[in-house]
Amino acid sequence: MIVWVLAAILIIALLVIVVFAVMVGWKLTHPLRKPVSNTPRNYGLAYRPIRFKSRGEDETLDGWHIPAVGLTEPRATIVFSHGYAGNRLEEGLPALALARSLAEAGYEVVMYDFRNCGHSTGTLTSVGYFEQLDVLGAVDWARSQGAKRIVLLGFSMGATSSLLAAARDSGVCAVIADSPFSHLTRYLRRNLPVWTKLPNFPFTPLILTILPPLTGTRTDEVDAESAVERIYPRPILFVHSSGDGAIPASHSAELAARHPDRFELWLTDDGTHVGSYRADPAAYTERVLAFLERLSAEKFL
Repeated sequence: MIVWVLAAILIIALLVIVVFAVMVGWKLTHPLRKPVSNTPRNYGLAYRPIRFKSRGEDETLDGWHIPAVGLTEPRATIVFSHGYAGNRLEEGLPALALARSLAEAGYEVVMYDFRNCGHSTGTLTSVGYFEQLDVLGAVDWARSQGAKRIVLLGFSMGATSSLLAAARDSGVCAVIADSPFSHLTRYLRRNLPVWTKLPNFPFTPLILTILPPLTGTRTDEVDAESAVERIYPRPILFVHSSGDGAIPASHSAELAARHPDRFELWLTDDGTHVGSYRADPAAYTERVLAFLERLSAEKFL
């Protein structure tokens, strides 16, 4: 009798752990939306609202087009892609301040909300698996408006999504990847507790086993390591804080080391995730503009 009681308790405990793991994983893939509480007008920028479909046309994305200041023909189009559970504002930077600097330097900027973020449609955040299609939708929209020189600039999840997108679209000239992860499955196996606040075992294996089939995603395919091989020899600028506790700087370092003749790594001293711009906006802007100048000089733009 005691054995049966203990067995029942064990089964119930296991069921509770599994259900709890699923609930936590579901919450991570269905984060609450953050309001889009600012506009380019507050940064002295002209802009127009835009809406476009992700490539594959499963979601409608909402964003802004910011023209180059003082130019009828922009030097290039820069597509911004924000991080996990954020929106186009990427408030930790803030992205609008960087957009203003780029627009004033002659570049037009496209900013938008990923699916399930801001004002875009969708109910699922897949941490890159579907978001790469959103980046490609922004690329398609820019091309429909006549853009010929397109550079992707992404932050965290948006950085990895931009790498995946550029690998699928050879017309993208270059990528600026701020704090990407290199491979989603391997990253989550080590770092999921950063996001769940739960012990790695048993919750991480359970979440990684149960959630992908439930959400229709494949974390192994969110693979920036393979993507950068398909991007090469197009240039990539990797930016990462050496003290990043959410996505270690080793991810960018390993990706950049694959082709140092075309991939540039800038490690900063800031200790926060996607904190390099906020730590020194002038240095960050200078580095990005210098990279874009090199693209032009080398005929990538």
